[in-house]
Amino acid sequence: MTDALRPAGTAPTLEDVARTAGVSRATVSRVVNGVRNVDPAIQEAVRRAVSVTGYAPNRAARSLVTRRTDAVALVVSGAGAEPDDEGAAGRGSFTAQVFADPFFGRVVTGVVDSLRPRGMHPVLMFAETSRARQEVVEYLRQGSADGALIVSTHAEDPLPRLVTEAGLAAVLYARPARPVGISYVDLAHRDGARLAAEHLLARGCRRIATIAGPLDVAAGQERLAGFQEALARQGASVPPVVEGRFTQQSGEIAMERLLAEHPGLDGVFAANDLMATGACHVLREHGRRVPEDVAVIGFDDSSAASACRPPLTTVRQPVEDMAAEMTGLLLDRLAAPGRPVTSVVFEPVLIVRDSA
Repeated sequence: MTDALRPAGTAPTLEDVARTAGVSRATVSRVVNGVRNVDPAIQEAVRRAVSVTGYAPNRAARSLVTRRTDAVALVVSGAGAEPDDEGAAGRGSFTAQVFADPFFGRVVTGVVDSLRPRGMHPVLMFAETSRARQEVVEYLRQGSADGALIVSTHAEDPLPRLVTEAGLAAVLYARPARPVGISYVDLAHRDGARLAAEHLLARGCRRIATIAGPLDVAAGQERLAGFQEALARQGASVPPVVEGRFTQQSGEIAMERLLAEHPGLDGVFAANDLMATGACHVLREHGRRVPEDVAVIGFDDSSAASACRPPLTTVRQPVEDMAAEMTGLLLDRLAAPGRPVTSVVFEPVLIVRDSA
């Protein structure tokens, strides 16, 4: 029905959009509600018809029918030591660390870019204590969000198990440390660390050290294991290891220790770009040129890699693409709750710049 034929004071309906697009009302409903298995050409025709007719979904009415809020909880969960479950100081430290790491901003970008075209939005939540995790579960149980996208920072995090036991729709960024019936996206971390090891060896580095990520985090464990395995396969010596915390400061501290204990080192692999940046700072302060004296490789290909001086050679983790896939898996589960648990593992790529 065109504007000229529609009775005065009435809003465009799904039927108007369907008539304009030349498809069924059910097809329009599937496109508007973000169901992914609709032909892209049909999706585009429906979107054009929505624009032409001026149709706007009545979210309140649709929520009553579909029991959907069009909101998704984006949960950053940390399950480390909890000296004070009520302590604002501990909470502030956790959130400050989250916002200081470019990784989390990239996750948010991928999620927002995926949800926005569907008229949906994320609700950012932090779950760094047992009480906070229970609050997340209750929030979802009450229907305040349709499902959860969980970014976990600890191998022993119980939140994935809590949400699955509660029967809630959720997808996890990173493979769970123990079997849990939850879909997830992850990176082949060992393969990425192998790329770093092979590149350092190809440059002629023979006295190689590594700044590992936190070893209570799966990514930290996998990157260290992959690096050590790759060096061993090439007959290289076992590398000195200092554990960091994925922060620039921890990278600086680790590099100071490595230089003190192994002054002749000529190659360093840091398990993320922030720690690699810290390592470069310390090397410069000690008069070591990067890469002429010591080659440095990071991991993630975050904004820290390009901001570092010299720009970092690093292993790319396609965080935005992984976050988008995670979002798509959740939307698929919301559209079809009986879908089987799914895992998607992305491949890393070595990005060669000036540090190695």
